[in-house]
Amino acid sequence: MNIILIKALQLLCCLSLLVVLHEGGHFMFSKLFKVRVEKFYMFFNPKFHLFSTRDKWFTRLFPYFKDNETEYGIGWIPLGGYVKIAGMIDESMDKEQMKQPAQPDEFRSQSVLKRFFIMVGGVLMNLITALVIYSAIMFTWGRDLIPMERIPGGFVYNTAAREVGFQNGDIPVAIDGQEVKYFKADIIRPLSEAKNVTVLRDGKQVVLDMPESLPDMLEMSEMNPPFLTPFVACEVDSVLPGTPAMEVGLEKGSRILAIDQVNITCWAQFDSIMQRKNDVLAAGCSREDSLALRQMDITFLKGADTVSATMQLNEKYMLGITRTNLLSYMEPEHLEYSLFSSIPAGIKYGWDKTVSYVHDLKYVFTPKGAKSVGSFITIGSIFPDTWDWSAFWNLTALISIMLAVMNILPIPGLDGGHIFFLLIEAITRRPPSDKVMTWAEYIGMGILILLMAWAFGNDLMRFVF
Repeated sequence: MNIILIKALQLLCCLSLLVVLHEGGHFMFSKLFKVRVEKFYMFFNPKFHLFSTRDKWFTRLFPYFKDNETEYGIGWIPLGGYVKIAGMIDESMDKEQMKQPAQPDEFRSQSVLKRFFIMVGGVLMNLITALVIYSAIMFTWGRDLIPMERIPGGFVYNTAAREVGFQNGDIPVAIDGQEVKYFKADIIRPLSEAKNVTVLRDGKQVVLDMPESLPDMLEMSEMNPPFLTPFVACEVDSVLPGTPAMEVGLEKGSRILAIDQVNITCWAQFDSIMQRKNDVLAAGCSREDSLALRQMDITFLKGADTVSATMQLNEKYMLGITRTNLLSYMEPEHLEYSLFSSIPAGIKYGWDKTVSYVHDLKYVFTPKGAKSVGSFITIGSIFPDTWDWSAFWNLTALISIMLAVMNILPIPGLDGGHIFFLLIEAITRRPPSDKVMTWAEYIGMGILILLMAWAFGNDLMRFVF
């Protein structure tokens, strides 16, 4: 099956599930407080819908739904979903209903506390969903963790890291006094804000004081080569047929010793050399210069023999190999969880993810962070090329957290905007007028459209241009 189709299918399944659960949170509290819900739609349905329980063919098959107060349906724009709650100014902009006298079963007739729970229900459902998924993941698959002190060869550091005191081979074992027991990809988050870092160097612990000029997390994450990366020897895992690597004789187990007469021992050094080639290309060069850059001298160990050759890289400057990785040289520590132990483990893991996401949200409001914002194209691209249930549920839980956090922001049109006005009402003892709420909804929808357009534009720049 086409890779794009697989990713799109995973994204659609993920969003469909999360949208239904999010709107189900609003629906559940509405029903709990006996507030009338007129519509429950997955995806948006301007002008027409794909399915509705009000369709004649459906009511003929299932007469019960003909007189049901709630219309359930599926729209044609897969960008979210909604519940239309009677007596509430929302994206439906039903002004006629708001002109009528308030009814006991309408949203506007309820106490501030009840309306608060109805509005916060979607966010709560997304958070609970994430915690349940993470607990299920712990129970089903457990966790594979890499103990820091067991990483063979330690870490390789780029120039910026070495300038603040790190040395190749150092292993961070504590950050600001907090033990770093396992290696995680997001280690740069605490590193970027560290006052001091304790590293294991030649079997001894050394404390490094970090300067105030330490790059922030966003800068660290964009560094190429990375601020730090585990040492992994330049050993070939496999060679793809018909590629430059196969032509010069590289094979599984071959170890690359030098590139363009520069000795290397690990993949981080290899990436540094290749990045310099890409930097030259990005700066603009002639066709002749491009062809020259594609020619590369390589020295590698093949069995007991040292081989030197000149290879011509393909148009994407790829050798045509897959690499060994950290797990090629060490066994991770596998943690198993029982049904009861998986629940607190999943809750803690999910809560840590939520705190980290909220912490990182501040970078969105920086120039670099704004450029990193992506639309559904970016979200879809992070799903794996093949259907992997473990990866799917991990990403679904993370996206559920993202939806919860984004929806609680005090932007009119989002749940957080409605909650913000409810808090004002609770303090002033006066509800905002329908006119204020209507204009707030218009402004909020405008902001959301601009944000979506910005995110989509970023994706076009990344994936098209």
